[in-house]
Amino acid sequence: MREVLFEHRTAEGQAICIVQGDLTAEAVDAIVNAANEHLAHGGGVAGAISRQGGPAIQRESTAWVREHGPVPTGSAAITSGGILPCRYVIHAVGPVWGSGDEEAKLASAVRSALDLADQYRLRSVSMPGISSGIFGFPKPLCAQVMIRAIRAWLVGHPESSVREVNACNIDAETATVFWHEAEAQLDQK
Repeated sequence: MREVLFEHRTAEGQAICIVQGDLTAEAVDAIVNAANEHLAHGGGVAGAISRQGGPAIQRESTAWVREHGPVPTGSAAITSGGILPCRYVIHAVGPVWGSGDEEAKLASAVRSALDLADQYRLRSVSMPGISSGIFGFPKPLCAQVMIRAIRAWLVGHPESSVREVNACNIDAETATVFWHEAEAQLDQK
């Protein structure tokens, strides 16, 4: 079940929403996968997206890496959404905790995902807590960095096709961390 825990609108009417729900069920233009550099979707969010979206997502990811090489940390690639309700999956590679300069790398991954959404003229995007699972990024810091990066990107791109960005996490703990961070950052702005 999808529950919107928090919603904020920028001066230009762009929405930032905190959602507790299944990312693979999001009826948006694109969902963001918390990917690794080789786009090998075995576990965590990536595994769930690959399982729910069917073999096309992994096939297209493998072809992307074969053609372009590994996706550097802090950047993103795009494939179809397979049989998911979204049109596309944007594969954002966040940092492994302890690799150095993690906050900047995570913010870059968020910006790269939103840049791709804009390049493809997409309107709505849902993304999980990138790197906060098996990559070990602390959830409170992840929420802080991601919400700051999303807001800064939207404010800096008022004419973008992107009008809605959801931070969507299936587990109550992560969703609540994002909710409280969004209230702290966005309620007074």
